[in-house]
Formats: sequence, structure tokens, C-alpha cells
Amino acid sequence: TFSFELSPAECARLEAAAAQLGTVPGDSGDEYRRPPFLTAAGDLSDHLDELPAPYPVEAAADPQRAHPHRQVALSGTEWESLAGYSRAMRTGSTVRVSGTTATHGPQRIGGGDPASQTHFIIDKLEGALRSLGARLEDVVRTRIFVDDLDDWEPVARAHGQRFAHIKPANTLVQARLVGEGYRVEIEADAEIAPRN
Repeated sequence: TFSFELSPAECARLEAAAAQLGTVPGDSGDEYRRPPFLTAAGDLSDHLDELPAPYPVEAAADPQRAHPHRQVALSGTEWESLAGYSRAMRTGSTVRVSGTTATHGPQRIGGGDPASQTHFIIDKLEGALRSLGARLEDVVRTRIFVDDLDDWEPVARAHGQRFAHIKPANTLVQARLVGEGYRVEIEADAEIAPRN
């Protein structure tokens, strides 16, 4: 298989075919996070009327009925049930996402790499927002907590890659994080903008 050689005409045909291909916008993995949701089988958009919410949503307990339309999204981590909180809560047009680490089920995602953990966390924030009818573009504030202050730059760069077009208010501080191997934790507030 390594002994063949393409002729100039064959190379030209390949280049012409490649020139007709469109690029998938964004970073590696965006094709799974955003429409048209490309997979190994291709574009799933025309097979689905709508995508299910990433996380289950339920009405929040509100004994005083001060907020009759409170909803919560639950990602199912052990921390939520242990400490009695939700991944995110929506009241009216406001969504608040709890401090989020790179956790999927019982697993830490991203190894020891702070940038990889940050990207996974932002994916998770986006899933919680989407579950409650918001988008990443609705985020107005993020708060970032790093365990080791030396991690601030890779974390900030990852945040910048994902939020550069949104530019929410932001704070980054050093804090001791709960849980082995977690390098970063992020929380977010969003205001759902009217949709045209």
C-alpha cells in the first residue's frame, strides 16, 4: 500500500474535490455540540424534529408559591443529591447554573488538563442552559474558581475561545476545590433574551 504514487492528474482531481468541501465551523467537537450535529453517520438534523434536553427538568419545590414557574435541571452527579442542589435553576427569564466541575456521572473528564476540564465544563453549562430554554449566548456572568493559580491562563484562554463573541462579566479567583483532581469550577448566570 505504500508503494503506489498518484499522478499529477489524480492529485488535481483530489484537490478539486477537496475544494468543494465545506468546513465545520468552530473547535474540534463543535460538530457534536451545535447544529447540524454531525456524527459518524452524518447530519442528524433532518431525522429529528427537536433534540431532547440534555438534562431532566422538573418543577422546583416552592411551598410559598412566590415563583410559580421555577424549574430545575439535574445532571445526576453525586454532588447534587449529596448537597441538595440542582445543576441549574430557572426563575422567569433568569437561569443560574451552579458551580460546575468536569464531572460526568462518577467520572472526572479532561484528565489533569485545566483547559480540557474547562471546555467540558462549558459544554455542561451549555447543556444545563439549553435544558431550561436558554443558550450560551444568554450568559451575562461567569465565575471561575481555580485550585492552582498557575492554571489561570489555560483556563482563561479556554473560556475566551468559547465566550469571545458573548463577553459576559467574569471573575476568576483561586479557591480550594472539593474533589480529587479538579483544576477548575465555573458557575454562570444567564438572562434569556427575547427570540425573534
